[in-house]
This record gives sequence, C-alpha cells and structure tokens, in this order.
Amino acid sequence: MDFDLTREQEMIRKEVRKFAQTEIAPLAAELDENEAFSIPLTRKMGEIGLFGMFVPETYDGQGLDYLAYIIAVEEIARVDGSQAATVAAGNSLGIGPLCYFGSEEQKKRYLPKLCRGEALWGFGLTEPTAGSDAGGSKTTAVRDGSHWVINGSKIFITNAASEMTLGVTVQAITGTRPNGKPEYSCFIVEAGTPGFTAVPMKKKMMWRASNTAELYFDDVRVPAENILGKQGDGFHQMLKTLDGGRLSIGAMGLGGAQGAYDAAISYARKREQFGQPISKFQAVAFKLADSAMEIECGRNLLYKACWLRSQKRPFEKEAAMAKLYCSELMGRVANHAVQIHGGYGLMKEYQVERFYRDQKLLDIGEGTSEVQRIVISRHIGC
Repeated sequence: MDFDLTREQEMIRKEVRKFAQTEIAPLAAELDENEAFSIPLTRKMGEIGLFGMFVPETYDGQGLDYLAYIIAVEEIARVDGSQAATVAAGNSLGIGPLCYFGSEEQKKRYLPKLCRGEALWGFGLTEPTAGSDAGGSKTTAVRDGSHWVINGSKIFITNAASEMTLGVTVQAITGTRPNGKPEYSCFIVEAGTPGFTAVPMKKKMMWRASNTAELYFDDVRVPAENILGKQGDGFHQMLKTLDGGRLSIGAMGLGGAQGAYDAAISYARKREQFGQPISKFQAVAFKLADSAMEIECGRNLLYKACWLRSQKRPFEKEAAMAKLYCSELMGRVANHAVQIHGGYGLMKEYQVERFYRDQKLLDIGEGTSEVQRIVISRHIGC
C-alpha cells in the first residue's frame, strides 16, 4: 500500500495552507465577530482555483481528483470553518449536482462562472419540518404547460442568499409513485426569479462568516427545461450528492481538529506553571497525544474513503464513517484545546474558542451523527 500523496496533491496542500494563513487567518476573527460574509475573500478563493476542483476543464474546472479537493477543504478548515464551509458547500452541494446530473446546456450555462468563483450556488433540501427525514419535504412543483410552478420553503441553505448567489437547486414533490410514496424532482431556480426570495440567517453560534439562508417559493415559475436530470430522480440525486458532501464535512472536521491541536500544542509549549511548560505535565501531554493519534486515524479513514470514490468503488459506508468520526473528532480535540488553554480558551482573542463553536454543526449538517450511525449499521447488516 502506498500512503504517499502525489506531487500535485502535496503542492495543493502547500499552496492552500499558505493562502489560508496569509489571506484568511488575519480576517477570520473579525469576520466571525461581525457575522460578515466576505465577497472579496470568496473571489480570491475562486482565483486560486478552490471552486470546481473536481470539475472537468471543459467547464473551467480544475479536473483534479476528489482527494485534492478534500485536502484543500481540510487546509482552509485548519484556519477558519466559515471559509471552509463556503468552499465545501460551493463545491459538493452547489457545483456537484449541476456537474453530475445537469444537461450539457445547463453545465455550460452555470458551471464556468461557479468554477471561476465568480458566483455561488445553493442546495435546497432541508425544510423547517424536514431535516434528517429528507423524504418529509413539503415543497411542491406542479407542471403547468411549459413551466413548473414551485411552492414551499427551505432553511439552513449555505451560499444561497449572498450577492454572489446565481441560483439554487431545489428538491420538490412532483407527484406520487406507484407505491404511494412521494415522487421527488430537482429544479434549477435562478436568483431574481419572480416569487423566489432568499433571506440571510443571522445570530448563528458557528460559521458566522458563512452565508446561510431561508428560501421561500411563492408560485415560482421555471421553464420545464430547468428540471435537473429526469422527473422523479430528485431523491436519488440528493442522496448521491450527500454521499460526496459527507467527505467534505469530514475534511472540515479533520482540518478543524488539526487547527485546534496546532493551537493547543503551541500554547502548551509556551505557557509555564510550577516552573515548566505545561506540555511537560502528563495531564496535558496525554491530551495532546490522544489528539495526535485520533487526527492520524481520522486522516487515514477520510483519505481511504476518497480513494475508494476515485476508484469508482462503493464508498458510501466509508463516507458515513469518515463524516461521523472526523466530526466528533474535532469536538474531542477542540475540547482538549480549550481545557489546555484554561480561562484563555474561553476568550475570543484565542482561536480555540472559535474552533469549539464551529465544530457543533458538523454533528448536525449533511446527516446528523445519529443518521450516520444508521447508515453504517445498515451497511454492516444490522
């Protein structure tokens, strides 16, 4: 087995890490405090190729493998969860469905701008009463001649209400299947379409510098050609999208854990008590040792899942495992980091406070930890 990264992957890690440290780190605390989504910073991330990394060059993508993209998300999350969320959602949830299921005309129309980072795209699945139960969606789309009429709402949708948002992919009920269950289809809804409203959500505990939205559809008419793929394929499309998205959430957990660990070990080596650095005390050293060990385990699990995906082999179980483990891993490491910092760890002047807050959404977004355990248990035959 070869655990070495390719030369290209190593270069991406190096360049993205440098960008995150020089461009994102100086702004992260201020953007978080002001709940400010940064268009200039997002455009800079686009300029260095952080959007459309796995999209073919035909559509202005980078044409890289999925692991290269995951490494980029990991390195950004090592510095700031908000900017990592913008990139992760922009790629896995925004660009992904259009790339995988869109018609050639749809790809040519939307992907180049999204891949260049000139615009963002949302992924409308979650509703006020339908989160983990994605099949509980109530948003509907009714065919009316050459158009579909969409009514309903979505909530907690990343990148869907910024000045850069070009549109959203939205799942809606389009009929009833022979077994009596709802039929779901996905639609492309451009920003500015009459009846479509996107409202930014504020007062978040975490990812305060990312754009999160509530979406409202009031008799929104879209042309019939705005359907994504075939009628009735929506639920399958959403599940496939989430399988890939779980890897990017895993990358956010892994990167966040690494960032919290880096801050903790740096502080522990400098902070002195009883005449020596606190890193010399077993109570602290064991926390750091456990963190280092778990980060290594998480990285191997996540990278293996990405490798399976790149080899076009089944990876759904491993994606769920990686998402679950890396999400909860960041919680454990961030908790250790705050404890090592003591009272200072509770202050916003120290970045571990932000890592501690940002972690919680990883247990919830793109399938809760409980849902991941259900997915895994089904794969192992329970």
